[in-house]
Amino acid sequence: MKKRYILPFLLLSLGACKQDFLDQLDPNRVTVERFFETENDVLLAVNGMYEVLRKGNTLGEGSALFSEERSDNTGRNDNQSNAGLPFQFNDFSIAPSNPYLKDHWADMFQGIARCNTILSRIDQVTFSSEDMKKRYIAETRFVRALLYFHLVRKFGDLPISTVEVASKEQASELAFRQPEAVVYQQIVADLHDALDSDLPDTQVEYEVGRASKAAVHAILGQVYLTMGATLEDSGADEFQLAEQHLTATYNMRTFGKLNEIPYAQVFDVNRKMDCKELIFQVQHLQGDQNYSSSIARNNQARGETINSRYPSTGSGGNLTKDLVKDYEENDIRKDFSIRFATDPQVNDWFITKFRDNSNEAGDQGWGGNDWILIRYADVMLLLAEAKMNLGKDAEAIALLDEVRERAGLPSYALSRNNADYSSKYPTLKEAILHERRVELAFENHRWFDLVRNYDAQELVNYFKAKSQADYGNALLSNISTKDRYYPIPFDEYQLNPEKMYQNPGY
Repeated sequence: MKKRYILPFLLLSLGACKQDFLDQLDPNRVTVERFFETENDVLLAVNGMYEVLRKGNTLGEGSALFSEERSDNTGRNDNQSNAGLPFQFNDFSIAPSNPYLKDHWADMFQGIARCNTILSRIDQVTFSSEDMKKRYIAETRFVRALLYFHLVRKFGDLPISTVEVASKEQASELAFRQPEAVVYQQIVADLHDALDSDLPDTQVEYEVGRASKAAVHAILGQVYLTMGATLEDSGADEFQLAEQHLTATYNMRTFGKLNEIPYAQVFDVNRKMDCKELIFQVQHLQGDQNYSSSIARNNQARGETINSRYPSTGSGGNLTKDLVKDYEENDIRKDFSIRFATDPQVNDWFITKFRDNSNEAGDQGWGGNDWILIRYADVMLLLAEAKMNLGKDAEAIALLDEVRERAGLPSYALSRNNADYSSKYPTLKEAILHERRVELAFENHRWFDLVRNYDAQELVNYFKAKSQADYGNALLSNISTKDRYYPIPFDEYQLNPEKMYQNPGY
């Protein structure tokens, strides 16, 4: 089989291979050259591209280590398991040699490589409909942009590859970090190209779990919002574009007010195919050993049965007391999302947001929970943030109030009269951040919300103002301005210390 190179890793391990060996074809395997022959072949390749999003090392339900556990929502108090390597993320002590970080980088770029192969090969296939070809291209560009968007917020400057990499020499030429602003330009270009297609407005009109125009507009709006808040020489123009695209998604909703959709319904495995709040999700197959979800059983605490029929022996999904204290009184999201486990070996809070204790999931806990990547409450609060940055406070508050109303909470104006609320959230910015925290807890948004709203020093100040007792075993004192970004994995850095330069502080 002819060797394909995935930028930028694999260069060292393949450096000793001879070119004639790489060019040999395995008669027992289908090569890239021979695969893309029919329209159905492209469909299978696109399906395989979506499969990348399921992985815990990319954006799947098991990827909290790379986002949520970096934030003040969750973490892990066990600093011994696996040599304490996962603990490094929440402890702000992550080393460039951390193998979990390396695997995350590698699998994210592998997903990008799959996208590049599809885009590089699709022209060699004859389609019965040019619109279907454009649709597959749009889906592929959307996924590539999504992967790069997650990477750039974590690592900053990145190598960029938009073509199939077929040789060691080609990979070496592309293995250099480009500025954040350039990475964002590529993300924006991909998403705009995705909009230039016949993608339907919603996934329900196409197929649940596939890209739609609502999803593309939502990510593009979040991209512009992030650019406006974090990049130099960015600001009002990007916030206006964020407002434009997030509004486009909001206007595609098929419901009136958010409170028409009960909060519990959003996560109900029996409603995942028709819940009107869901915009884009990674699908799982209930009862199937290989394609089921394990998030319900993994978050289950010993002695509890609310999440799954799987008999847990652990403490379940860990969360910080800092988050527990951030829920307001009578917030229905608290009772649904977290619970205190009384088993003496646990005696702590655990996550109950993701549940499937059905007969179909069974005692093995092979759940049907889809992993939600985009939903309307998220979009509405992002839109509120964009409007706030444009000085449209009244419009921002109206969106904020709609989310709070569904949660059973008073309006922002009434809440401001509460001394505790006004003390904790003295500005509209902090009120929106708080609302996103409790609305979207455990959905892997929190770290990105923080780095979008606080620069490196503000982030340090924010964390160090917290109580260590409410944070767990991870040390708040460890955080410094370097922790705004992750380190570049050591194996990538040593390929070329000049072109793959390390982030400051590592």
